[in-house]
Amino acid sequence: MLTVKELFDIEAIDGIKIVAGEKGINNEISIVNIIENPDAFDWLSPNELLLSTGYIFKGNEELQNKIIKELAEINCAGLVVKMKRYFDKLPQNMIDQANNYGLPLLELPFGYTLSRVISIINEKASGRYDLLNRKTLDIHNLFFRITLEGGGIERISSVLSETISNPIIIVDQDWKLVHYTEHINNKIPLSYCFDLIKNRPTFSKEFIDSIPKDINEMKRSIKRIYSLEEMEIKCRILPVAGANNVYGYIIVWETVRELTEFDFIILEQASTNIALERIKAKEIEEVKLKIRHDFFDDLLTGKITSSETIQTLSEMHGLNSQYKYFSMVINIESNDQEQYEDLVARKVQMENKSKKCVDLVYEHSNFANGEVTCFYRNNRIIILIGQHETRPSISTNEAKQYAKKVYDIMEKQISNTIFLIGIGRQYERIQSLHKSFSEANESIRLMQKFDDRGGISHFEDHTVYHFLDSNIKDMELEDFFMKRLGKIYEHDKLHGTGYINTLENYFHNNLNISESAKAMFLHRNTLIYRIEKIKEILSTDLKNAEELLQIQLALKIYRLLNKKLQLES
Repeated sequence: MLTVKELFDIEAIDGIKIVAGEKGINNEISIVNIIENPDAFDWLSPNELLLSTGYIFKGNEELQNKIIKELAEINCAGLVVKMKRYFDKLPQNMIDQANNYGLPLLELPFGYTLSRVISIINEKASGRYDLLNRKTLDIHNLFFRITLEGGGIERISSVLSETISNPIIIVDQDWKLVHYTEHINNKIPLSYCFDLIKNRPTFSKEFIDSIPKDINEMKRSIKRIYSLEEMEIKCRILPVAGANNVYGYIIVWETVRELTEFDFIILEQASTNIALERIKAKEIEEVKLKIRHDFFDDLLTGKITSSETIQTLSEMHGLNSQYKYFSMVINIESNDQEQYEDLVARKVQMENKSKKCVDLVYEHSNFANGEVTCFYRNNRIIILIGQHETRPSISTNEAKQYAKKVYDIMEKQISNTIFLIGIGRQYERIQSLHKSFSEANESIRLMQKFDDRGGISHFEDHTVYHFLDSNIKDMELEDFFMKRLGKIYEHDKLHGTGYINTLENYFHNNLNISESAKAMFLHRNTLIYRIEKIKEILSTDLKNAEELLQIQLALKIYRLLNKKLQLES
């Protein structure tokens, strides 16, 4: 097993000498590499002996100190600098740092090429690879046996933690917790540092952003420092990847002991087996998800009619067949889709936005007056709220208050997006949930027809509109409107007066002049003048009950036909 000390016995590199860091003279050498890139620290591993001409750190004292510190923390065997190229003698600050960290700092005579030195030392160290290969095979067999016996990620994590003597955290590709294993000798407990809730984010955004996007291409672990209070905890992060897909990450909480070269080999083997487990779990989850999708699709379209079937399937998929339910549907319209020319990219962007909406609904489910089930279909988020049958029914106002809270949260958290929230009525039996779902979608359809740019609507708000729109042809509706309010409509078009809008506000405020003026930001006398002009145009005093009903219906028809009437004008 070759050490730094034994380099001085190799005649082929006679003249190499140590100038600092003699405390590490017995460091083992596993491999020799060249370092001529200041960003290469993520690529290095323990027991590597690094060679350099000194070009990357010449004249840069800060980088010189950093290189010594980083190599020491990675447990590299030492640093060899070729002399007379950029340095006649090594800087005193590097010597001081090397002595401080116990990292061997060596001078290589000018006459040797770095590639030749690598060849000589690797040849001397080659006997060590036979031992490493045997150990690697043993570890491979161990993890393979765990997989065959169905031990899963939990068992792999436990064995990994025990073998490398450090706590382990395993997260998915979105950095949500999959599993963790504490170590008995860990002095900084994981539970003190993190909220260890499965399927929830564990690490801070700042820490995650520090991980290179191409980490899966590195095929080895990288070092990061996790700062907590006044502590700096060294972590090792290794991607769980396969076939160019990242399935998650292994984070070693390096608080018990520093990792050795063999520990890194163990980590890489564990990563492969965890990737296999994640692929298997993903395939199982996709099958479960398909079954779940089919159930909700059938439930919300009224295809399941058997009470026994509904009860069995509801319990299987997290619903209570004895609860009262109502449905809420959120339509998402993204304003930034145009920047994605690729249809696939647009679909992925919308899917990510939909997933975020579902997460937000669950994060704030305490606002709902009942148990929340949420999922998405394309650009629509579907929320089912269930209540125990003994509790008072949710009123239209209560449902809209919850919807308003959800709306405000999404408006704040998700930019460049318009949200339309439709709410269906609550039904006593889960068999009728499809009616509530249909009503929620109908509310969205009518909001879209009214050209609403975001907002909330309960089915009860649109009862009259729904009746008119579903039972009477557009031509007949238009004829009715023109007979009752055609003169006002034509006057608005000709003179730009906005009397239709005035009438809508007047009726919305129960024919109250003061309230209507306030809502329209008008002086009371201005509104009185407008109402008098409307009476004059329509030849009416706006007092006959039958006539008032017809005008109200005509105003609702105007809302339904607004786009069409605008096109015709």
